[in-house]
Amino acid sequence: LPWCCSDNPLLQQDKTPLALPWLGVCSLMQYWARRLEQEIDGVMRIFGGVQQLRKIYDDNKNLFEVKENVPRKLVEKVAGDIESLLAKKVRALKRLANAAEKFQKAHHWQDNIREEDIEYYDSKADTEYDDPDGEEIEREKSNSLKLEFTDDDNFKTKVNYSYAAVQIPTDIYKGSTVILNELNWTQALEDVFIENRKEDPSLLWQVFGSATGVTRYYPATPWRAPNKIDLYDVRRRPWYIQGASSPKDMVIIVDVSGSVSGLTLKLMKTSVYEMLDTLSDDDYVNVASFNEKAKPVSCFKHLVQANIRNKKVFKEDVQGMVAKGTTDYKAGFEYAFDQLQNSNITRANCNKMIMMFTDGGEDRVQDVFEKYNWPNKTVRVFTFSVGQHNYDVTPLQWMACANKGYYFEIPSIGAIRINTQEYLDVLGRPMVLAGNRAKQVQWTNVYQDALGLGLVVTGTLPVFNLTEDSSDRKNQLILGVMGIDVALNDIKRLTPRYNLGANGYVFAIDLNGYVLLHPNLQPQIINFREPVTLDFLDAELEDENKEEVSRPGQGQLLGHSLSPSSAVAKGTQPFQPALTDLTFSIPTNDKPCPPNPREYCKDLDLSDNNTEFLENFIALMEKVTPDSKQCDNFLLHNLILDTGITQQLVEQVWKDQDLNTYSLLAVFAATDGGITRVFPNKAADDWEEEPEPFNASFYRRSLDNKGYIFKPPYRDAGYRGLDLENNTIGILVSTAVELSIGDKTLKPAVVGVKLDLEAWAEKFKVLASNRTDRDQLGARQLYDTALLPQDLICVLIDDGGFLVLSNQEDHWYQVGKFFSEVDANLMSALYNNSFYARKESYDFQSVCAPEAPSNTGAAPRGVFVPTVADLLSLAWWTSAAAWSLFQQFLYSLTYSSWFQTEEVVGDGMEARETSCIMKQTQYYFSTVNATYNAIIDCGNCSRLFHAQRLANTNLLFVVADKPLCSQCDSVKLLQAEVRAPPRDPNQCELVDRPRYRKGPHICFDYNATVRGEQGAAELGLALGAVGVLWWGGAEPWGSPMGCSLGGNWGSGFPLAREWSHGGIPGEQS
Repeated sequence: LPWCCSDNPLLQQDKTPLALPWLGVCSLMQYWARRLEQEIDGVMRIFGGVQQLRKIYDDNKNLFEVKENVPRKLVEKVAGDIESLLAKKVRALKRLANAAEKFQKAHHWQDNIREEDIEYYDSKADTEYDDPDGEEIEREKSNSLKLEFTDDDNFKTKVNYSYAAVQIPTDIYKGSTVILNELNWTQALEDVFIENRKEDPSLLWQVFGSATGVTRYYPATPWRAPNKIDLYDVRRRPWYIQGASSPKDMVIIVDVSGSVSGLTLKLMKTSVYEMLDTLSDDDYVNVASFNEKAKPVSCFKHLVQANIRNKKVFKEDVQGMVAKGTTDYKAGFEYAFDQLQNSNITRANCNKMIMMFTDGGEDRVQDVFEKYNWPNKTVRVFTFSVGQHNYDVTPLQWMACANKGYYFEIPSIGAIRINTQEYLDVLGRPMVLAGNRAKQVQWTNVYQDALGLGLVVTGTLPVFNLTEDSSDRKNQLILGVMGIDVALNDIKRLTPRYNLGANGYVFAIDLNGYVLLHPNLQPQIINFREPVTLDFLDAELEDENKEEVSRPGQGQLLGHSLSPSSAVAKGTQPFQPALTDLTFSIPTNDKPCPPNPREYCKDLDLSDNNTEFLENFIALMEKVTPDSKQCDNFLLHNLILDTGITQQLVEQVWKDQDLNTYSLLAVFAATDGGITRVFPNKAADDWEEEPEPFNASFYRRSLDNKGYIFKPPYRDAGYRGLDLENNTIGILVSTAVELSIGDKTLKPAVVGVKLDLEAWAEKFKVLASNRTDRDQLGARQLYDTALLPQDLICVLIDDGGFLVLSNQEDHWYQVGKFFSEVDANLMSALYNNSFYARKESYDFQSVCAPEAPSNTGAAPRGVFVPTVADLLSLAWWTSAAAWSLFQQFLYSLTYSSWFQTEEVVGDGMEARETSCIMKQTQYYFSTVNATYNAIIDCGNCSRLFHAQRLANTNLLFVVADKPLCSQCDSVKLLQAEVRAPPRDPNQCELVDRPRYRKGPHICFDYNATVRGEQGAAELGLALGAVGVLWWGGAEPWGSPMGCSLGGNWGSGFPLAREWSHGGIPGEQS
């Protein structure tokens, strides 16, 4: 334990040579500390100009007034402005959805339609892909329109406003009858897109995602595809999934009996991957494996939210499944029903379903369904027959049809993506039959736009098939989802920024507790497939108040954290800005400073050159008044006010001082109005701080803390230092200027000085010793001469644990480093003796390079998957490629090593940076505020040290013995951000304390008129020419054999069903 200086009997009793020099040391150290405090205070009083600037503000208080921030009014205004913005988008969205339903209903299906009959712009027609081996892939012939594009600032890319563009997934044959009919009727949407833009020029992407996989978006722009295989499918995008069905409670059960080993098991693992990707944050899921018994594949014992982090746990643990034992469907289904009946957990409470992946079996487990699901059949059962086998699939078909589900076959890798998303059409049927009640506009989480718009939210609205069959029965198919993007920056512009104080902000969260607006929402995600889901309680340090905030009553929640009042310049121009012998820095639009830099005037010519920008600014002020509509009056009046006030500070204080006398590199002031002044002018070349005060750490920290805030230049652990003779390093010391106006307290500015590191290091040697500037080392010793300064390490460490000053020259280049990098032994002692505390937090928005796989051998790359065009072409079957695939398939029956990279299915053929979790450790002063001595106990290598907080600063003064030997090296404390180890934070523990979630308030999971819901077994069978050629009747991409295909197929029917259909469009199979 640490010993207080005034009460340290152990030191007094210890007469060892180690302790003798430290007798009476407390008084000496306190004397040194007082000298340091007095020197710092003196310099700041003389050069900082706090008192003088306070007087200048007081003398000019007739030029500004104090306005109090009223939180409720601020929040209500922002909420109203955002609501108005979104209302415009909703009107356009509804207009598009209604038009789409009308166009499709009026469309006449064409059996003999040809690709050359359709005019459209294929967004991928000009996209070049590289073969994984580095060779350019021959471009597919296209009848696409040839368009010209122009740069557009709103879209940050080249666009054409006269046309819409079409994107068709790579694994869908764009010449099929279904796709061509889809292209035919959706072409009429272009006129509606254009009319919407005329009514609201601020509209961004308008998109129709079809259930067939076709995406038509406006305005036209070339598709931004990866370098290799483009696997974008609109039906797997979060906004489409959210709009196409109500929330889901899903249990996935996987047969891991001995018969599914090898290729079949790998197909199952990949199928689970893809199934998880069809779930959104409104859904809940669990995954279990079964043979004779069922058990969860992960640590999750119940349904958990299908967010990114939970799904990653599932995906990692699914890889650990091993095939053994025998199949017992009863064990699997009983486990699944028990999961869905657990009412003591948070869940979606809407659609309930069981997804079973198996290679086949004979048991129908009717007794389980009678016990758990009949007669109401509240749980749908979907069955998947995986792999190539000769088992009787009739029991699997019966299970699905007897429980309002669907049956699918997945014989090969190519069938996985399309068959793991087909179930969404079944879930969409109750929505279609509910009609207008189900047409609810939903807003997505924040995500990265696939076309480069940045962070967006999307409003979605389902589009229904309104056709009827010959018996006047309604169609039950969802045509797709209509979406309109809103850029997050457009929403941010509606929020106040500069009248809340530098540390004030507006935030907004959605029903799932995810952040829509927050200053800490700064994702680095490159892979746009993943939504940006930052929980409000992860964006900030969690406490009970924030737990309460994250429980909004209805709708989305806006909150605030702000300064109670702010100074606002009156509508006059008290000072004429002028160029003087100083640096005058105004943040401008082109500076990359998040959040958006201040926009003073629309017509202000920007420049990277500070002087040129000022000249442009003054020139504009000569043409317009500060009250002009071209300018933001609030920002501009405060800017002009602070310009004049800080100019007086220069004239009255700074210009008369000799900075070299006290080894100062610069003096500076930063104001609430956006001014940063640095004096003298030459110091601007070395000024590395943010030009926007609200983004500068010294400014924000000074406002939040009393006294003098020291900020050394940050150095990471790898920094090796510079030649100090040729490079001057500065340390910032700043403090806030506090005003009292009536009963209001303001902090309108921060002032400070920049210390010359080398000169102040020498000064520190003097102050932390028993001599003055005129004394030589060793003179005027107050205590035992055995205690010499050269035998001691004397350092100043800031409140974050970073080195500020040292008396050791070999420490100078390490100023700004975390002190554990300088002296790990001593920093550990300070932490262990409670001088510092630490807080660990996690950054969930980082990206990391992909980790090297464990199997780094030269395994063959993924199997070639033929396109639908290939399969339908007789010539393809005689090609070398077909024979090669045939051989590869035969080999796979014995050797399945070619199927090593399941990620190829989801992520393409290239390694990508992926989102990851970074662990941050922050150190800060504990409540200890006394003077302490302590021993770092290590036998003959023990060290004594003294530590004392310096009054009115953020510094800790530490004096310690130099290390006597290296045997006492401590474990180095880490401060730098590191990648969190697996399962850290412990996701398994977090889900047992689920955070508040409020899903959509309306659910569509049942409709009595849905055909086949009562168990009618209407099965589709794939017996086309392609199926006959492929292994005697098994369709290569998987047969969806379901109960009640339902209604008029029309042009909205998914592609897979066209292959299964042997009759005429419009009839049931």
